[in-house]
Amino acid sequence: MLTGKQKRFLRSKAHHLNPIFQVGKGGVNENMIKQIREALEARELIKVTVLQNCDEDREEVAAAISQGAEAELVQIIGNIIVLYKESVDNKQLVLP
Repeated sequence: MLTGKQKRFLRSKAHHLNPIFQVGKGGVNENMIKQIREALEARELIKVTVLQNCDEDREEVAAAISQGAEAELVQIIGNIIVLYKESVDNKQLVLP
């Protein structure tokens, strides 16, 4: 579980990132969660966009992805979800 200070730090780091995944009409599936898990291992911090044609609510999408990928939900702002998971092999970010 992340503290408020850690979330603030991660939000500042994520500000300059571009979303690398999009959740659309098909919603969240197992293949997408697998790819997100691999991306989190490589990058630790990613953004996911929820498109307007997505049938699910953005909070439901965020919960499904964070639970499936075993990641921490940093922020939901607009249709952008920010996720963090500490990398096992490729640690880049040092949390305060």
